[in-house]
Amino acid sequence: MILRELMAAEAPVAGRYLAAVNHVTVRTTREDMKALSSLLKEHGGTIESLKGKGYQLKVIDEQYFRNFLKEISSHDQTVGEYVPRTPEERIKYIIIRLLLNQDYIKLDDLAEEMYISRSTIQNDLKHVRVILSAYEIDLDVRPNYGLKVKGDEMKIRFCMSEYIFDRKEEMGEQLGDLHLTSFDQRLLNVFLQIIMNQINFHQITLSDIALNNLLVHIVIAYKRTKSGHYVKLYNMDVQDILKQKEYKVAQEIVKEIEEKLEITFPQAEVAYITLHLLGTKMLSQANNAVEEVIDENILCYVSRALDKIDQEFNLGIKDDKELIFGLSLHLKPAVNRYKYGMNIRNPMLEEIKKNYPLAFEAAISAGLTISEEMGAEIDENEVGYIALHIGAAIERRKLMSGPKRCLIVCASGFGTAQLIYYKLKNQFGKELDVVGTTEYYKLRNYNLNNIDFIVSSIPISGEISVPVIQVNAILGENDLIKIGQFVEEKSQSINTYFNENLMFLRKEYQTMDEVLSFLNNELIKKGLVDDTFIEAVYEREEVAPTSYGNLVAIPHPITPKTEKTFLTICTLEKPIKWKDKPVQFICLLCVKKYSQEDLQGMYEMLGEIIDNSTLVKRLIKARNYKEFVENLK
Repeated sequence: MILRELMAAEAPVAGRYLAAVNHVTVRTTREDMKALSSLLKEHGGTIESLKGKGYQLKVIDEQYFRNFLKEISSHDQTVGEYVPRTPEERIKYIIIRLLLNQDYIKLDDLAEEMYISRSTIQNDLKHVRVILSAYEIDLDVRPNYGLKVKGDEMKIRFCMSEYIFDRKEEMGEQLGDLHLTSFDQRLLNVFLQIIMNQINFHQITLSDIALNNLLVHIVIAYKRTKSGHYVKLYNMDVQDILKQKEYKVAQEIVKEIEEKLEITFPQAEVAYITLHLLGTKMLSQANNAVEEVIDENILCYVSRALDKIDQEFNLGIKDDKELIFGLSLHLKPAVNRYKYGMNIRNPMLEEIKKNYPLAFEAAISAGLTISEEMGAEIDENEVGYIALHIGAAIERRKLMSGPKRCLIVCASGFGTAQLIYYKLKNQFGKELDVVGTTEYYKLRNYNLNNIDFIVSSIPISGEISVPVIQVNAILGENDLIKIGQFVEEKSQSINTYFNENLMFLRKEYQTMDEVLSFLNNELIKKGLVDDTFIEAVYEREEVAPTSYGNLVAIPHPITPKTEKTFLTICTLEKPIKWKDKPVQFICLLCVKKYSQEDLQGMYEMLGEIIDNSTLVKRLIKARNYKEFVENLK
């Protein structure tokens, strides 16, 4: 455990921290250090003790040290007699073999070890390269010699600590699952009971999803603490939240867990639990409460990101207070995650991309701005969460109230309930009055006399006096049709952004590159783009593929490059692979530089195309411009 921590750290590691990780005293850690130091001396390494700073690993003989790691690794059956079966297992095996070998390894030898063909291993290597590049490690290939890892020694060592010691715990589907089925239900009930006791006693209202998030967070913290797999929370400044009453509640929760389960939680966890408790309250409160908890830097990142979105998309949401607070709150605990590569999974990512393509695009722009400000990469999962906040703000801006009355019941708490709320307001306009949102456990106390129907993202059992329409947390086309049976849908006008000269139907291209190259050449011929255009389109694909599912891709430059706004359409005889999805309908989107036009209609139309598989199939079959436009109408 100590060795793994020392390998992963770029700076000296404090004895207190190591003691906390192993749940022992500092004195015991000193004894362990002596034992580890004498062990390493026989295997090409040593530990330096730096006064006032802690301990640091020094490798004197790389070959001895790597052989030592091989021994450790083979105990874990990672290398040795073990033969990987699945592509994932093979990729991990190859990474470990490359990391532990100082010399070149031949491809044929690796293929033989795993009983696979040369073409299979070459395919696996593509994935290996991607994983290693995240650690800034390259593969050096020499003919007749083979492969070898190449990169900064600290990065290689950090990668070793992740893979050889299997640092990452697979959370799998747990993160999105309220019941966390793979976790001991008895313990889960203990945690839930402790949380409920404390929030009820201190009269804190939590949305169902905030409760679930807190539960999941505590479960992960408990599992990691128990197994010593700490996620490092670097120097988190807890001073600004010490004064909140929620901090005391978080302390009580942790204290009770520690007493009942005989475990010690790290101090920084209390601060994170406080943020979970503050979440719902802060969004609905006034400015100053948020600023007490969110530092100026984060507000500054958010403000710059929203300015950039406004310039590029002209959505008019940069002054939306709920959006500013929501994003700032989300970024508070996320800043350390970004800086130290602690990515989180987003189980709703595909649905967000499909149902809120405009919000997702705006979120990519925001993410790039924030990552430039912080000097850290923001991944696609995080962009998805940012898109939820932006999506709610877009719907909020188009808000209209109406006569029919419905109530939203949601397990997905404030963020997603607000998203459903504004999506409904926007979709049904004056014909629907969404009177509010409530958590499931509070529904029994709600006066339903003036409610026409309930829209719920969770099953509601028992007798309810009004009709209940069950929907997905991220509203899709079918959900809106269901709700439309209660409310007469408004007719939407289609703004036409299509030009017969920019429509290329039923083409025979085989790859994404061929399609983009063809469209780029056509636009250059017509004088609509310059030589920098195609590079900006590929740059956008690198951030996240623009294939949104349903055979549709909407490529576009990462920043506006054209003098006017237009769409270029290309349909294909057969689907092609577009990064990770099949695509047959390509809409190359070009937005005017510094545009002040209202493009909401165009974005909504593209959203409807992405969402409607029947329409996409019709548009793919269209043989000419007239057929295409008639199908669209």
